[in-house]
Amino acid sequence: MARNDGQIVIKKYANRRLYNTGTSTYVTLDDLAVMVKKGEDFTVQDAKSGEDITHSVLTQIIFEQESKTGNTLLPISFLRQLISYYGDQMQMVVPSYLEHSMQAFTEQQSQMREQINKALGDTPLAKNLQVPMALIEETTRRNTELFQQAMKMFSPFANAAPPKETRKAEPKDLDELKEQLRALQTKLDNLS
Repeated sequence: MARNDGQIVIKKYANRRLYNTGTSTYVTLDDLAVMVKKGEDFTVQDAKSGEDITHSVLTQIIFEQESKTGNTLLPISFLRQLISYYGDQMQMVVPSYLEHSMQAFTEQQSQMREQINKALGDTPLAKNLQVPMALIEETTRRNTELFQQAMKMFSPFANAAPPKETRKAEPKDLDELKEQLRALQTKLDNLS
């Protein structure tokens, strides 16, 4: 098998065909999705330039998975929030936060499976029992709250509600606002 630092190399050709150099066969995006689910590590390279295009191919797999089934993993509100971070100062923080959140979710899921197996043993019920949705939703809710709190720390105006009425600010109000802005700028400068 042809590997690159322990990874299988998938070559993508101009005609959009994907070639698995590990098995010397052409593969589809569905085949790559199965490889991901099996935990197989691979990179996708542009066959002509050798550029690593793994990110865009994995994103394409997610897009296809989302459009094939009615079971979407990425709610619209999440997608909107994610898009809003592009070009924002928080863009650098989001990937590591999402990676850590998914790792924590996976670990919690594994722990729950272990506990179910200990409690029920090797029974058909244990094999077919899915993790209760309430626990998953609670974990997701807690992670989302933590993420929002972290975002508020770095972007204090992100969740500010628009003023109920527009009125001309009095000089005293302007001075207070200027002072608050200076304090926030100082905090931001200290974070850098």
